[in-house]
Amino acid sequence: MIHFLTDAYKDASVFQILLEFLAFVFGICSVWFAKKENILVYPSGLIATVITTFLLYQAGYLGDMMINAYFTIMSVYGWYKWTKKTNDNFELPISKTTAKEKLIGVVLFFITMFVVFGIYKLFDYTIRKDNYIDIFASGIFFTAMWYMAVKKIENWILWIIGDIIVVPLYAYRGLGMLSLQYLIFTILAVSAYLEWKKILNNSQQQ
Repeated sequence: MIHFLTDAYKDASVFQILLEFLAFVFGICSVWFAKKENILVYPSGLIATVITTFLLYQAGYLGDMMINAYFTIMSVYGWYKWTKKTNDNFELPISKTTAKEKLIGVVLFFITMFVVFGIYKLFDYTIRKDNYIDIFASGIFFTAMWYMAVKKIENWILWIIGDIIVVPLYAYRGLGMLSLQYLIFTILAVSAYLEWKKILNNSQQQ
């Protein structure tokens, strides 16, 4: 395990390793804050996604780069939604998706895959088998991020599915730290889903 994590970085610069470590730490903090419904989910998430977008751009993984660039944009949107005052209340409650929101999620999923695929083609990038996994995961993560911004409990289900998909993907690519990060994300997402479900059930009983 130690060799797996270190071998991929034997030719990396100290600056690159430091950036990836910062993205690792702030990414985990962001998921932890999301679990606790803490607004710090967004500033910590912004730091992680901006750094990760830069690193993935350098590595040439356009699909993953697009995911994180979108996370950056959605972090700003989510920050706004979580602090927007509605009905004299600053707190956006946890809720389940409506039929309309489920439909929007499905549409967003397919549009995202189409856009990411189009970007690969636009830059004349050779699409390998693992890139198709990128494209599929992009659709899941884009939708999950939107559901999180509006505090829909289903966001955690999508995060869990997406995280499980990309853990072996990053391991296959030799990105050990990112693979470990998403493994931790998976565990936190399961815990967060259970915690949000408990909060939602308690609010429905009141």
